[in-house]
Amino acid sequence: MLPRPWDIALTGKDIRRKPGDRHTPMPLYDQHVHSRHSFDSGTEPAANVEQAIALGLAGLTFTEHFDAHPDDWETCTYDHGACSASIESLRNRFGQTVFVGQGIEVCYQPDRMDFILDFLESCEFDLVILSAHYFGAEAVHRRTNWAGIDAVEGTRRYLETVLDAVRFCERLHNDRGRVFDVLGHLDVVKRYTQRFLGVSVVARFGDLLDDILATCLRADVIPEVNTSTLRQDLDEPMPGPDTIARYIRLGGSAVSLGSDAHLPASVGADFDRAVTSLRSTGINQAAVFKKRERLIIPFD
Repeated sequence: MLPRPWDIALTGKDIRRKPGDRHTPMPLYDQHVHSRHSFDSGTEPAANVEQAIALGLAGLTFTEHFDAHPDDWETCTYDHGACSASIESLRNRFGQTVFVGQGIEVCYQPDRMDFILDFLESCEFDLVILSAHYFGAEAVHRRTNWAGIDAVEGTRRYLETVLDAVRFCERLHNDRGRVFDVLGHLDVVKRYTQRFLGVSVVARFGDLLDDILATCLRADVIPEVNTSTLRQDLDEPMPGPDTIARYIRLGGSAVSLGSDAHLPASVGADFDRAVTSLRSTGINQAAVFKKRERLIIPFD
């Protein structure tokens, strides 16, 4: 049997596209994908896999939403048994062509972390993302929560929440090892300040960004470069090149790539732009997770 693309990648062997070879996939993995198993997507999982194959991706990982905030829990559709059954079916159908990972995107909720940790310990994943969707007690994506808050104050509150999240990861790491693998969309707040207030001010918070990134390194958590803003309101991913340059100066050398796709057409979207931007800052490799093992794979 011929080796599967991701098996070759995970052994560290050369899987770079050769001149004239239109079928050897580039070793890029989309590690942030949603389907109908998330409350905010109606996409059939197979459609995402078919798009990944069409793009020549080496793999994709489904990271369905796990939203434990009391205001979100009633609408959280996460069902681990159903997710696992979908992944098994996809692997049986497409497994000789592309790696299909099972992950989860956990919304950071400081008052619910004991519940979240108990849940995570009961399940098996390839990848666990921790994302902040709140600034303090309020959801950052709800326009009504921005009443009376300007972009600077909202951005500060959000980044302080992210810092709290990664400090929690650091404490966990010191106590029991790595629990969360990836920090999702570090500066997603800029999507909403741009959308609601017409401005992004993340660059004003260099010291806070440095604290977040340095804590990620101590906590053994990889920051994600999320490309969803490139197809929305901004001309840079989350985070952008200035923040990645800070990460490199602090000692970072690899990131996770994620499209945050909720539609098939978004799988792997703008990865070429993201990789070009990352290379310009000095990042030439991605952290890829399989059965919670982290593998460092060059972009090509």
